[in-house]
Amino acid sequence: MLRRVAKGFTLIELMIVVAIVAILASLAYYNYSRYAMRARRADGRELLMRVAAAQERFYTNTNGYVIATSNIGLTPPQGLGLGVTSAGGHYTITVGPGSSGDALSFILSANPVAGDVQSHDVCGSLTIDNVGNKGASPGTTTNGSCW
Repeated sequence: MLRRVAKGFTLIELMIVVAIVAILASLAYYNYSRYAMRARRADGRELLMRVAAAQERFYTNTNGYVIATSNIGLTPPQGLGLGVTSAGGHYTITVGPGSSGDALSFILSANPVAGDVQSHDVCGSLTIDNVGNKGASPGTTTNGSCW
């Protein structure tokens, strides 16, 4: 008698392949989400640098910085996009007095928009001051990984 050879896959072989694909997909998704967070951080950094440059131009003309979001209502300098969101819509800017506590220093913060996926980023709020010191609000990461 001729013996028939089974063709195809067994259920166990198929389940092993499905498990391997699931593991690879979970690793790929985790790495992609971390990459997306880093890419969106550039949106906040760009806005911070643009506003810091506008602050320096304003200081050149007035010998003082804009240190409160509320006082930019009086002829805001061009490019000083305070109170607005970044181009990608992931960060908003806040400004406050720096180390001296008056208009001779400032600190800018790019805060993730509440409810946005970027609010789960480990770097949190990005900051820069009038001296050029850059940082992140939680303080758990170094400048190199957030900036």
